[in-house]
Amino acid sequence: MTIHASRRDVLKRGGALVVSFSFAGASGETFAQGAKPLAITEVDSFLAIDARGVVTVYSGKVDLGTGVATALPQIVADELDVPLNRIKLVQGDTALTPDQGTTWGSLSIQVGGMQLRNAAATARAALLEEAAKRLSAKTEDLRVVDGVVSAGGKRVSYGELIGGKSFALKLDHAKPAAGKDPKDYKVVGKPVPRVDIPDKVTGRFIYMQDFRVPGMLHGRVVRPPAIGATLESVDEASIKNVAGVVKVVRQGNFLGVVAESEWGAIKAAQRLKASWSKSQMLPDAAKLWDEVRATKVVKDEVTSNVGNTAEAVSQAGAKTLNATYDFAIHTHGSIGPSCAVAEFKDGKLTSWSASQATHNLRKQLATMFGIPADNVRCIYIEGSGCYGRNGHEDAAADAALLAKAVGRPVRVQWSRADEHGWDPKGPPTLVDLRAAMDGANVITAWESEFFIPQQTAGSFLVPLVAATLAGMPAADDIAPGNIFQNSAIPYKFANIKTICRRLASTPFRPSWIRTPGRMQNTYANECFVDELAAAANADPVEFRLKHLDPNDKRGIEVLNRAAALAKWDKRPSPRRDQRGEVATGRGVAYCKYELTRTYIAAVAEVEVKRSTGDIRVTKFYLAHDCGQIINPDGLRNQLDGNVIQTLSRTLIEELKYDRSAVTSLDWASYPILRFPQIPELVYDLIDRPNERPWGAGEPAAAVVPSAISNAVFDAIGVRLRSVPYTPDKVTAAMKGAA
Repeated sequence: MTIHASRRDVLKRGGALVVSFSFAGASGETFAQGAKPLAITEVDSFLAIDARGVVTVYSGKVDLGTGVATALPQIVADELDVPLNRIKLVQGDTALTPDQGTTWGSLSIQVGGMQLRNAAATARAALLEEAAKRLSAKTEDLRVVDGVVSAGGKRVSYGELIGGKSFALKLDHAKPAAGKDPKDYKVVGKPVPRVDIPDKVTGRFIYMQDFRVPGMLHGRVVRPPAIGATLESVDEASIKNVAGVVKVVRQGNFLGVVAESEWGAIKAAQRLKASWSKSQMLPDAAKLWDEVRATKVVKDEVTSNVGNTAEAVSQAGAKTLNATYDFAIHTHGSIGPSCAVAEFKDGKLTSWSASQATHNLRKQLATMFGIPADNVRCIYIEGSGCYGRNGHEDAAADAALLAKAVGRPVRVQWSRADEHGWDPKGPPTLVDLRAAMDGANVITAWESEFFIPQQTAGSFLVPLVAATLAGMPAADDIAPGNIFQNSAIPYKFANIKTICRRLASTPFRPSWIRTPGRMQNTYANECFVDELAAAANADPVEFRLKHLDPNDKRGIEVLNRAAALAKWDKRPSPRRDQRGEVATGRGVAYCKYELTRTYIAAVAEVEVKRSTGDIRVTKFYLAHDCGQIINPDGLRNQLDGNVIQTLSRTLIEELKYDRSAVTSLDWASYPILRFPQIPELVYDLIDRPNERPWGAGEPAAAVVPSAISNAVFDAIGVRLRSVPYTPDKVTAAMKGAA
């Protein structure tokens, strides 16, 4: 997978540089012969059409198993009027694809897809203008079918018009070209089968974990037994009997082994004797929330401020309600542990990984090794599991350091213990809420404080473990993501103040994990809204509708449709008519993602076993409005992933650790949801073909924890304010309420 740069055709055509393209390999990968444009302001950065009319799409946004490798070609196919089977996708290759930002935040379609739509619409307009000249016809008289333009009995194909040549056209994404009328779409909005599924279900798909290059060696890293431990000595003789060992690599506190085989690397890493200093940098897990509350606040970030909450709370006769919610530390828990391959050759580094931010990884590796970014190429290969910034970038740094040390390509495959122990974590979140209510049960004030780690300004580069251990150049940033989002609420109360207390530190190296901040903040807010509804003796759905902005018609519609979908039983919570061992309940939650886009409303139905505290979610209803739906089947896939993964995080998942290191290093100590625990999932997909598409990769997850907590309250009359909702927490809450 290298750029073919042996030949370059430079021709003059309308002042444009003309670059020829070749297609190589069974997967039809495309490589530029010469310099390929990468700026997001150029059509040629996104599209190329060869003489056969095959369209190559270059996307900086990558498919993490999310289905965008199907959806993005759908967008381009409709704009260009070419069949899907004539579109090839290149994604996440820093030498070939534009930097469209990290694949995160539910922005692959909303941003990446719309940039591609703009490029395709711009290209189509130019192609039709040229075709009109060739066919001696007016543009409005042209007809395009499968990449062939016809008029007056004459025809010309895209391949004949542009094949192998550049468009040399500029793009303005703030003022995109006029696209097709949605009523003329042929594949957008249709459940086109995902292109990756056949190979995945038949074992032919090449995941990053399956990827190999010729002459490759295998590496493993020997991890410190404690975070912050110092490497004191290494006994290389301890692995002299392990066959195939090539080298022991020690640099600072980084210790690794390289061998001819993967098993040889595993055995060498297991047997290599090393001594480390003691370290106890982590807080007492039993006192985590005391530690969070005591951490230095470096900034108070006011995310909303309406009226005067202090005055409203102090009014005579005002009733105040207070609650504190917490959300545990989570690991990413990727099913396939992280993996990467790296090769240094002629002073240049090539890195293959499942990084969802290859352009950022390129910058980090360049800094780490002190080489120009132009000498680093990062290539994306899908990994089996990626829900945010997990360990893939760290595996890439491990592989690069070892490859440089031995002068050959090196593959590093993390173990399960590596993944759970050393990937960056979703940080703990602590939320204090207070509200005031007058004698008529009118909410007069809402106050909230979110204790969350700071975000290094302008940087989302999570420090690489290998660089930190080896003492190599690296920015010491804190990058949990935009976790302030959805701290402000979508409801209209007379007085509101929401503050994020940005903390100087957090126990583990943080990063974003699916729906960062939006999930934790919505969880606290929507549970507390439910507390207010109960205090007002109001139906939870009616209470929300009463306080939503009456001008936000889409928000009102999605909440009403979720209630209708679930056949909502209109009444206050909790139920008063249950006395048996198993109690049932229903709970609602609502979110306008980041208060600017995708609308979601959910209803959870639960069963709670009183004697054990076990919670079973039996049905989960979801109304979802992300504007124009590109692929409804792909959207359902995304919603399935959102709900199921977040059920696991809500009911089960919690990082375990002692004062030195993570102790939940396997699936026994960090269990996840199993198939029998998956509820029936029922969706109402609200398609708005004339609206801009918004994201769907994260928003639905935001409403899951609160919907379940509210359903449990409806069932047994106790509030669950601490994620995960383990049986012992449920039984403790019931005893406390007795």
